[in-house]
Amino acid sequence: MRESASPVLMYNVFMDRTEVIKYIHEHYPCREEHPWADTPNHATFKHLENKKWFALVADVDRSKLGIAELGKIDFINLKNDPDLITSLRREPGILPAYHMDKEHWLTVLLDGSVNMDLIKALIETSFEMTE
Repeated sequence: MRESASPVLMYNVFMDRTEVIKYIHEHYPCREEHPWADTPNHATFKHLENKKWFALVADVDRSKLGIAELGKIDFINLKNDPDLITSLRREPGILPAYHMDKEHWLTVLLDGSVNMDLIKALIETSFEMTE
């Protein structure tokens, strides 16, 4: 008689806004700021020493990102190597940076379209590039 296969553990392989913010605070020495009174949901994450941004977590109407669906979407802007940005933008959920230098920054959607490991790697790269 054949044994039944062991159950596969299901877990979330994506990160939403709350999980991204928690991950940043747990892994990077930084300061979270909300610099714009008219958009209190937008948070910048800065190095403690040099005060440079390495991430912006925000939301925007999907239409502003060229997405046909209605409503707002959460995203994170992250710095990356200009030589890699073009290929990264070919990935689902990774777009030219919203309201930032598109040569050096990316917008990563936090809607489940980008894998958690890739988001973590992109945060790490951004943190290192802005040190």
